[in-house]
Amino acid sequence: MDNGRAFSPFQLKRFTLRNRLGVAPMTRCSSSGRSIPRQDVLDFLVRRARNGAAIVYTEALVTDYESAQGYPRQARITTQQQIDAWSPVVHAIEDAGATSILQMFHCGRVSWPEVNPAQRTIAPSALPPTRPNRFTHSPYPVPDAMSAFDIDHVIHGFVETTKGAIAAGFDGVELHGAHGYLISEFLSSTTNQRADRYGGSAENRYRFVDELIDAVRSAIPDDRLLTFRISNWSGSDPDVSLFDGADEWQQIIRWLTQDEVDAISVSTIDYREPAFGTGKPMAQLTREATNLPVFICGGIHDRATAEDALRHADVALSAKSILLNPNWIDEVRAGKAVAPYTIEQTAVAYTDTPLP
Repeated sequence: MDNGRAFSPFQLKRFTLRNRLGVAPMTRCSSSGRSIPRQDVLDFLVRRARNGAAIVYTEALVTDYESAQGYPRQARITTQQQIDAWSPVVHAIEDAGATSILQMFHCGRVSWPEVNPAQRTIAPSALPPTRPNRFTHSPYPVPDAMSAFDIDHVIHGFVETTKGAIAAGFDGVELHGAHGYLISEFLSSTTNQRADRYGGSAENRYRFVDELIDAVRSAIPDDRLLTFRISNWSGSDPDVSLFDGADEWQQIIRWLTQDEVDAISVSTIDYREPAFGTGKPMAQLTREATNLPVFICGGIHDRATAEDALRHADVALSAKSILLNPNWIDEVRAGKAVAPYTIEQTAVAYTDTPLP
């Protein structure tokens, strides 16, 4: 049952993807004191590549040792030991015929001092999340509003992480600008209430992203990828729209296009949901504003949903389904009836139990 868009090849810069299905980035919180994921977590990525995924994203890696970390046991790639741990994983993914992308982020206000070496939380503005911390069940602390020095320091952390990713051999890196983390916090008027050149208008709120893309691109060879993930939802404030409407969303997409990222990855709860009262799903709104490749994630669990999601996107990323089912790609190819997994079922990903 190979006929259809999902199993047609796609050209992404110099990379020919064997199909249009990939592993979405998923935080595991499984690293040791060396900020290196457990071996079974690394093996999970290789196994998905060998089982047919065209793109394999890492979990989001934090970008500095001061204030980026938001959860316990997160991974980094800024030391030689960490680079050496990731390098054989990257080569195994490549040998399996897949493209590897390292996602990186700074958690911003979705952080707590106890997990950061500097015991500090920073954000564009001194506004904590409305929901309690899901690990501690306590309110998040009020973050420090970032100074110009903080902004430069954070950008430097992204650059150093990019250098680590390139040294390990990754085909590309992704800036995690979704889900209410630091990059997203700058973009949203809900979390960015600055009165300087980084706040106020949408153009000013985008300035941090513009500077970050310029800095990171300088550390990426021309033949590697730079992608950008974006969403209108936040894990810490799930009821809040991060953007003021479809016009603002599409303007951000146009600016990302001008900054010449290689693809825009749209994260949704459900790819089918109409956005901003337009009657159109997020992927369609995004496609209308850019000629860049569009990735989509959220609610894709079988052949029918994959093909439907690809009406307005070029690549469909799976999270829960490919996390828990190592044979998901083959079952989608065969058109097998594959039921969606629940969030409760994915809780195993945050335990010491190895994934299949």
